[in-house]
Amino acid sequence: MGKKTSRWLFGILLLLLIGIGLFSWRQKQQKVAVSSSTAITQNQQKTAAHQDTIPTIYLHGYGAGARSTNSMITYAEEHDNAHRVLTATISRSGQVKLSGSWPKNTKRPLIQVVLKDNTNNDYFVTREWIHNLLLLLKRKYHISRYNTVAHSMGNLTFLFYQIKYGQNNALPKLKKQVNLGAPFNGIIGMDDQPNRNRLEKTGKPKYSFSTYQYLLEHRKDYPRGVDILNIFGNKEDGTNSDDAVSVTSARSLRYLVETRAASYHEIEVKGPGGQHSKLHENKAVAKKIDQFLWHN
Repeated sequence: MGKKTSRWLFGILLLLLIGIGLFSWRQKQQKVAVSSSTAITQNQQKTAAHQDTIPTIYLHGYGAGARSTNSMITYAEEHDNAHRVLTATISRSGQVKLSGSWPKNTKRPLIQVVLKDNTNNDYFVTREWIHNLLLLLKRKYHISRYNTVAHSMGNLTFLFYQIKYGQNNALPKLKKQVNLGAPFNGIIGMDDQPNRNRLEKTGKPKYSFSTYQYLLEHRKDYPRGVDILNIFGNKEDGTNSDDAVSVTSARSLRYLVETRAASYHEIEVKGPGGQHSKLHENKAVAKKIDQFLWHN
């Protein structure tokens, strides 16, 4: 075989090898493109699935934990086709850990919040913890709206959060807010006493304690368009309170939010079932909450 023939055959073989390599490379690229396209489509479906639902976030009060909201969550699961999907545990430093699973297209998803530092009543701190939670829920599940149900001091954490972040369009928006036994203007035995305060004709309390004064100064920062349900207890034992929170203190919320809320409703729970800690165990109360959240 001559030199020219050898060079010619070598050139053909080289071209064949290059062609086979290019063909294999193009096949791999097409597979990657299909895989990427599928992944994007699945991610878009997951995003849409969570955006279409409105989770309800439950928060306990001072010194409490999961037990304070378990009964309300269980009632919603048993009677209103709701589903507890996540537990959000927030550390003393404000770090949020989510446990559980949130399947797509879950109807009425419920998220239970548990604070490790459950005696922290610095609402400028605890509202940042809620901010961390909502940032995480938006990043991981792409939520755009949510509801809240809180007992006792948990209501103040949520209210302080709304005053700072409620009008931030980059964050999920509050749709419905349920307040239960909320000390918006004083706690009996601390800065309030039974029958000491009253509401004036305007709805403004005669006496405003320090926390309420701050809320009053910033009430224009509360977001517009939220539906609000305020439930409070009256044991009817002469104190006009639920033991810890006076009716006047709880009802002081109206003056703060009424001009900005889409709707505002109050329910007074009378008798032994209206005691502060029994409010979140009261099935009649749980029923009222669920009617407000999902049947109005």
